[in-house]
Amino acid sequence: MNLTVIGLGYVGLPLAILAAKHGFNVTGFDIDPEKVLALSNGKSFSPDIDAQEILRLIKTKNLSLTTKLESKSAGGIFVIAVPTPLNNERLPDLSMLESACHLIAKVICDGDLVITESTSYIGTLRKVIQPIIEGETGLRRIDFAVAPERIDPGNKRWHLSNTPRNVAGITQEAGERAADFYAKFCEVVNLLSSPEEAEAAKLIENTFRQVNIAFVNELAQIAEKLNFSLFNAIAAAAHKPFGFMPFYPSIGVGGHCIPIDSNYLTYSAQQVGVELRLVSEANSINLSMPYKIVDKIAHQLSFDFIGKKIQVVGIAYKSNSSDTRESPAIELIQLLRQRGAEVSWHDPLVGKYKGEFSEPLKDDIDLGLIIVPHQEIDFSIWKRSNLLILDLSASSENYGWAKFF
Repeated sequence: MNLTVIGLGYVGLPLAILAAKHGFNVTGFDIDPEKVLALSNGKSFSPDIDAQEILRLIKTKNLSLTTKLESKSAGGIFVIAVPTPLNNERLPDLSMLESACHLIAKVICDGDLVITESTSYIGTLRKVIQPIIEGETGLRRIDFAVAPERIDPGNKRWHLSNTPRNVAGITQEAGERAADFYAKFCEVVNLLSSPEEAEAAKLIENTFRQVNIAFVNELAQIAEKLNFSLFNAIAAAAHKPFGFMPFYPSIGVGGHCIPIDSNYLTYSAQQVGVELRLVSEANSINLSMPYKIVDKIAHQLSFDFIGKKIQVVGIAYKSNSSDTRESPAIELIQLLRQRGAEVSWHDPLVGKYKGEFSEPLKDDIDLGLIIVPHQEIDFSIWKRSNLLILDLSASSENYGWAKFF
């Protein structure tokens, strides 16, 4: 069966590889020619994808990578896996999703199945994707379904095959076709009764984290005033074997899932005249954390940032990943520089970001800030140098310095 995956990022590439390994004839499409060329030459940017596996699948012709879509025989499947970021007003930006729909409309046939894995607000499949494709093609026998992605790059325990998948279609038949597709390589597939349920489930599961992270970030202020370790208190609460899940304070939240999905949920509510006050407040709390952290450092340490040499460890949004989307570490660096600090950063997984490069850990700095500690980072040079180091990471692991919260 022919499968076309639109978007070869953290979501689309693993799907394309796994489907190809299970016998599908997969076409992976991306608008970025440099990415397509790199992947075609066996260069993987995903921690979950073996570069040699890409080359093997290309050689067996189970996988082809392209920047140009072509018409195929009817009965094929299109999976949309493109980014759905926020615009400058932090509202949903569906421009890439809509572009994907326009591309599909040029090559799709009656009888094909369109599935979106891209996260979006509730109603996107029914109100955006289906109308664009049907409106441009005039076809009425296309099936539409949604199967929101649950990718966690770098997670060795939960991956695409064993993470339960929620699926739903505009029609029962479309949902069953999509469920049958994912059942070929996913261990658990839940067929829901409507695409709105599946879209909502994705937003709920990540907004849950946004709210709870905001909760512990608020608690950090209490811990500071009453002089106790919030990390130790949370660890103690986590001894309870039921009714509690530990979250840890940090300088904010990054990636797509937490900061963006919660905005898509509040947007969904606003469309029907509902205000999600708790979620909106959680968004505001976590967005404000880099500003609060800079002020807290300055206050607690009587720290004048002007001319101070500061090095930040980790600018990705999460440990053991090179993904910098919505990273609060980048915001923190900008704020420190605005205060007059000379800031460098060390992140061997990111390597390069907007013309800047990761620098080795230094022993001639005034302050070191641990934000996202990847497993491969060796802090021995800092430990030997007796530097002033603040651990601002959300990790519960002890790296040799007390937690800042």
